[in-house]
Amino acid sequence: MLATASNEYRLCFRSLFDSGRGYAFPCDSAGHVDLDCMSERARNNYFFARAMVGRELSTPAVELSALH
Repeated sequence: MLATASNEYRLCFRSLFDSGRGYAFPCDSAGHVDLDCMSERARNNYFFARAMVGRELSTPAVELSALH
């Protein structure tokens, strides 16, 4: 993954129950997250978010980063 691509998009998991809460991770335009570039904490949060889809969080969506 290119370094610039990781800043343009983010993969967002939104809370099903608490508006405005959730998780967002840098990704490419296809929604691929580069796990090797993440800290251990971010990686754990990413795996948690994936496991909670349908229980606590919505299906993830690729969005343009607010920085662009």
